[in-house]
Amino acid sequence: MKKTTLALVISSISFAAIAADHDHAHLSTVGEQGGKDATKATIEYNTEFAKTLNFKDVRSFDNNNRGLIAEFDQATGDIIRNSFNFIDANVANADNAPDSVNPSLWRQAVLNQAATGLYEVVPGKIYQVRGTDLSSISFIRSDSGWIVYDVLLTKESAAQSLKFFQENVPEAGNLPIVAMIYSHSHADHFGGSRAIQEAFPDVKVYGSKNITKEIVDENVLAGNAMSRRAAYQYGATLNRHEHGIVDAALAKGLSKGEITYVLPDYELNHNDEIETLVIDGLEMKFMDASGTEAASEMVTFIPSINTLWTGELTYQGMHNIYTLRGAKVRDSLKWSKKINEMLVTWGAQTDVLFASHSAPIWGNTEISEYLKMQRDAYGFTHNQTLRLANDGYVMQDLGDKIYEVMPESIQQSWHTNGYHGTYSHNARAVYNMYLGYFDMNPANLNPLPINAESVKFVEYMGGSEMIVEKAQADFAKGEYRFVATALNKVMQAEPNNKEARKLLADTFEQLGYQSEGAGWRNTYLTGAQELRVGTMPGNPKTASADVLAEMSVENLLDFFAVKVDSVKAQYTPFTLNVVIPDSKETYFVEMSNGNLNNIKVDKALKADATLYINDADITKIILKQTNLKALFESKEAGLKGDKETLNKLLASLVEFDETFEIVPRPAKGQEVDAQLYETTEKHEGHKH
Repeated sequence: MKKTTLALVISSISFAAIAADHDHAHLSTVGEQGGKDATKATIEYNTEFAKTLNFKDVRSFDNNNRGLIAEFDQATGDIIRNSFNFIDANVANADNAPDSVNPSLWRQAVLNQAATGLYEVVPGKIYQVRGTDLSSISFIRSDSGWIVYDVLLTKESAAQSLKFFQENVPEAGNLPIVAMIYSHSHADHFGGSRAIQEAFPDVKVYGSKNITKEIVDENVLAGNAMSRRAAYQYGATLNRHEHGIVDAALAKGLSKGEITYVLPDYELNHNDEIETLVIDGLEMKFMDASGTEAASEMVTFIPSINTLWTGELTYQGMHNIYTLRGAKVRDSLKWSKKINEMLVTWGAQTDVLFASHSAPIWGNTEISEYLKMQRDAYGFTHNQTLRLANDGYVMQDLGDKIYEVMPESIQQSWHTNGYHGTYSHNARAVYNMYLGYFDMNPANLNPLPINAESVKFVEYMGGSEMIVEKAQADFAKGEYRFVATALNKVMQAEPNNKEARKLLADTFEQLGYQSEGAGWRNTYLTGAQELRVGTMPGNPKTASADVLAEMSVENLLDFFAVKVDSVKAQYTPFTLNVVIPDSKETYFVEMSNGNLNNIKVDKALKADATLYINDADITKIILKQTNLKALFESKEAGLKGDKETLNKLLASLVEFDETFEIVPRPAKGQEVDAQLYETTEKHEGHKH
């Protein structure tokens, strides 16, 4: 695949949300720590919720503490953990949630806080560093050195974790890392790769099937919107406090630093669903699991030590079938079947199970029980959603209904709770995958646009003053869900309505305090924060050029097509050849009917103009090391034909707003009055 660096055209790899260079210690004017207290209704809700939880089951804490060799020193621990020090990692604190945190999410936050260093998974054979990033890094002993599996999000966290491993395992410092393996195509599993390669230049790199393609595909065309949404899901701008972010579901959070990507020397499973390789004397069996948690993914069995690596198909919680930041819906049925396939193929042999997130599990009986429950949680979500849909339930109903049909065994199992992916939004994702967004009610077939609809709702309901008055009464009764719906209509119709803004912020905040899902909590609390103070620094930033270096010219041209303003472009049709001598590729580009098309061709076609530019020079332009004018002057690039062709292309492109409003979402031309925000000196630099 071509190495064209396109950092210019992507807002970020999605997981860069919390990895952005942002200080979480900012304060809001609402309370010293950026949040109001839980209301009586929220306290009562969380108290009742706690009664449904099985706090006597502490197996996950036992597994989390097993095999600890060394706790983090200050430098290693500070990568992500220092500002979560308000959470006591003792299991005795697991059922002692603050009023402002759902008791189930609090237990998960305590559990993840307890991941404190280097662990021995299989004596002398497998070690993990857990707690320096969203994922864990694993070191597997081979004949002449170590195989490292999943290398965290950033170069900095991987380098520090490697150093910590080498310092605390006596033989580790004397042996090389001989191989590096990526289990799947999400950034927190390959982003630290450059640190490993720089330390061990001869390391051989293995990746899951089509990993490079899938890394590119997921993060390009909707990259700007996905990045803005990711800031909500991961609480990128929230304070780390009991009134703010307390956990990231899979672990405490993401490290800060540079996301890198070393291209695999070999991609697995292109010819066989289960491929066996001997890597430095260690036999490993890789099963393709693409299309489950990630578009490119695999799991691994190591026969010599009866150990199963499940990648991200399992962890201590329910994962996302649909992720709130935005991505293609995942196949929950295939996910369930792949876990079952692991169970049937290797379950009887497996003595140890370890993965990208959460602690390992030991003992064949417990592993089998764990895999069956994980399998059945995804199968339940898929099958019961479709059963309900076939009985007439529609998407909006399913968020609540799925809990009503949940078996007690799944509800009582901690490791199937909805911390990352809730059953509510996962059930709706299954419905959408099969039946789409439309529920077949004609009233929902062609509704007005959001702002126009909101204006009519406010009018029908007697005006905004009456709505706010009724909402205040319902807020006092704890009926937050409908209060949020009603006040959102007011805010969309009247974004400068101060009373509605304040009450909606308070409503979102209480809904956040009640949420079991980390993403739900962060989304509600970020919405409340932005209603109060506006959008804030800390949104996802562009990942390093290294991460995005594997994007093709076709990807670039496809992305340009997304950026075309079709109203402008309809009047400036053109044709253009793009000839890339160093890669011997040619693309024919045509603007017609306000749409930009491209196709790879064998040779240049008849066109208005032909651009000659080397792949390497495209990278230099992106990195601002040169520009087209300089390349034309030095004759390293050239343009033949109509000189206006490139100007027509550039004039048709728009720049995306990286901080567009989400709550409220004003109509085009509407402005939110900056004086509405609760500004103080502490908010200097925030975008209003």
